[in-house]
Amino acid sequence: MRSTARRMFELVEPIGAVPYSTHEPNEAMFALGFTNYWDTYFAGRAAPLGLATAEVVDALFYNFAPGEVARHIPKVWRTTTPEAAIAARRLGCGNALRRILGERVDSPALARTADLLLKAASGAPPDGRPMYAALRALPAPDDVVGRLFHAASLLREHRGDGHIVALRTEGVGGLEAHVLLALDMGMPAERFGRIHHLPAAQLAEVIGGMRRRGLIGDDGWLSDAGRAVKQRVEALTDDLAAQPYECLQPSELDELMVGLEPLAALVLAAPD
Repeated sequence: MRSTARRMFELVEPIGAVPYSTHEPNEAMFALGFTNYWDTYFAGRAAPLGLATAEVVDALFYNFAPGEVARHIPKVWRTTTPEAAIAARRLGCGNALRRILGERVDSPALARTADLLLKAASGAPPDGRPMYAALRALPAPDDVVGRLFHAASLLREHRGDGHIVALRTEGVGGLEAHVLLALDMGMPAERFGRIHHLPAAQLAEVIGGMRRRGLIGDDGWLSDAGRAVKQRVEALTDDLAAQPYECLQPSELDELMVGLEPLAALVLAAPD
């Protein structure tokens, strides 16, 4: 199922990433009283956890620098509640998908795709997957677009929980994961969006630790060992992400992929 999990990731990720790639979710969250993007990020994504502490959110999100989470959690809950954040996130993402998908929103094909995706997304056991379990405990929306986004979010968090397991298995820390990804993409770590803002000394320490472990060569790029670690992380992530799709019949899985392909293409091509 590894190739299935990888293909489904390619098709589902554009929909699951709508909170971070379109403007409507931010507008819905700003209407609650937030004034900066990162407050909306932490409130929106952490809301299914309830009033979890910064330490818990930091552990579950895994890849933020020390102190970053604590600048937003629990502060965001002085502005709104987890319940209101969940509702605003769903509203904004629904509005974004309706804009992008246009007339497809009312089609039987979209309803079928959303139902199949939700069947897969809610069919995996939550054992050992805290972010997935928290989101899975929420009732699915009644409307088609809401179900589509909810299912994609479930699968995104399910995969994310497994990805952390894969990183931990290879001994890759949260900030190191960003460096690994950046260098694998051929981008200097100092330019990578999630870590470029770090103090130079802090980032240099992370890179230095990876160089001492042989993951980065003297030229500053991934060594053979570093590339092998990245490949093993991705392979294990795919393996751990396959389970939701095992509840679908082969014909249903094929139908789901066919239904998702135009939706993913539309989301990827849409202007913000």
